[in-house]
Amino acid sequence: MYQSTICYNLSTKELEDKISRFHGREDTILYASCYDANAGLFEQLLGPEDAVLSDSLNHASIIDGIRLCKAKKYRYAHKDMKDLESKLRESKDARSRLIVTDGVFSMDGNVAPLPDIVELADKYKALIFMDECHATGFFGQTGRGTEEFFGLEGKVDIINSTLGKALGGASGGYTTASKQLVDLLRQRSRPYLFSNSIPPAVVASASKVFDILMSDSSLVKKIQGNTSRFRSKMTQAGFTLSGDDHPICPVMIGDAKLASDFADLMLEKGIYVIGFSFPVVPKGKARIRVQISAAHTTDDIDKTVDAFISIGKHLQVI
Repeated sequence: MYQSTICYNLSTKELEDKISRFHGREDTILYASCYDANAGLFEQLLGPEDAVLSDSLNHASIIDGIRLCKAKKYRYAHKDMKDLESKLRESKDARSRLIVTDGVFSMDGNVAPLPDIVELADKYKALIFMDECHATGFFGQTGRGTEEFFGLEGKVDIINSTLGKALGGASGGYTTASKQLVDLLRQRSRPYLFSNSIPPAVVASASKVFDILMSDSSLVKKIQGNTSRFRSKMTQAGFTLSGDDHPICPVMIGDAKLASDFADLMLEKGIYVIGFSFPVVPKGKARIRVQISAAHTTDDIDKTVDAFISIGKHLQVI
């Protein structure tokens, strides 16, 4: 039996099929948001006999979703594979184990060490869940995310992602995985069963974006080129940027007020960036998060770097 929600129609099913092809999975289930996708997953998959092992810097929606399940919960230090292996050994008596990680961490712009995670999952017979909200559509050679970035397509068991970032919509999220798992979610996932489908306009726009991504990688190459230019010029100017070669570019400031003042002065120059501080990030690690887009021109990138340099000198950051 195929369970669907209010407003679910043929175009919604076509988008699910398109997402499955894009990720190379058997099936996909759409939610109103990826927050709902994360909230509706773990409770259905994991019981008291199971164990879930979560990166300490996973997104809040992942943390909230894990809290709803009855599995034994382990948290390993951020990207620390020795600690993850220790937790896998500690949970050896569990019926099943699920390693849970963001593909790219939203506040740091750094990438999960997927090759090491896959190796540990194989060694300890664990499953892998990856949230790809900050990777789908623009990370990897053709925008297929962290798996593609590492050349490990198909190694992740469950992928959750969003339509609300690179994929053209203001809402919408999904889980893509095996048909058996998706069928289970259609029958039991509460955020899916007791909510509406995403609006037809969002379905249509996201569907068109997937068409573009599956036929043309020029936008992906554009954002990657913009990212490399910005990161290189900022580093040369003396700024410290967190993360890997990713369009989320956290410029580390340290002091919370300084980060806020810096962002305000950037806005006065017509450049909108966001200052983040505790409790969103750890104390003493305030930052300005810059998000690079394929729509940015070379002049946009250079103007932004020049503004950072001018304000950085004024505030004695560099």
